[in-house]
Amino acid sequence: MNGTVKPRRSLAKSISMIFAALILALGTGYGLSLVGQGLAARAGNSVTVTGQARTSATADNAVWTLNAQESSTFVANAVTKVEASVAALTKYLTKGGIPASAIQSGAVTTNAIGEYINGNPTGRVLSYQASQSVTVRSADVNLVNSLSNGIGTLLQTGVNINNYGPQFYVSNLATLRPTLLAQAMVDAKARGISMTKAVGSKLGSVIAVSSGPVQVTSPDSVDTSGGGLYDTTTIPKTVTVTVSVSFKVN
Repeated sequence: MNGTVKPRRSLAKSISMIFAALILALGTGYGLSLVGQGLAARAGNSVTVTGQARTSATADNAVWTLNAQESSTFVANAVTKVEASVAALTKYLTKGGIPASAIQSGAVTTNAIGEYINGNPTGRVLSYQASQSVTVRSADVNLVNSLSNGIGTLLQTGVNINNYGPQFYVSNLATLRPTLLAQAMVDAKARGISMTKAVGSKLGSVIAVSSGPVQVTSPDSVDTSGGGLYDTTTIPKTVTVTVSVSFKVN
């Protein structure tokens, strides 16, 4: 008799444990489903919109770097020739309207050009090369641009000048940026209203805002960079800023 009761008790205990485990599993699954629905509801109650604003700007500062370079079999002759080239360049610039105070000459540098046979140096110096940089800084960007375009007349005289072209900068970017950011926020809100209205919702308050880098490009350019872009080759420019705004949705 006792041998029959014990197996029945063990069976009943096992069934009870199985039901308890099943109830616990169902309860845990239901609880997790509620948490998931809550997170989905939070994610679904917001929208992130990109806003953009741009304006035209004109460069008001120019930095123009040139380099005089001459060579000779004697280092002294190379230096004399490069100094003559710099003098001719300076004359071209001042005659063109650049004040002497806006012209800065660097130090003369020299280096020996060695002989190589079959890729191996022989230790023999073939010639010496001398160079000197000249930098022009001016707010008259149009004058600098004109002189850069016309420097061929100087090169025709025989001087060896490398013209790297002027770089043009906008000095009031710090003033433009706050205004553009505000306009980009307005643009983002307008886009958000259009999006939520289309699905029968209403745009709520701002949750988060982040701004992108400033893009300074030529007027007809569509180039952008994740770290910001600054094109210095043109005088007229377009300045663009973007913002990413997250709104609540009601």
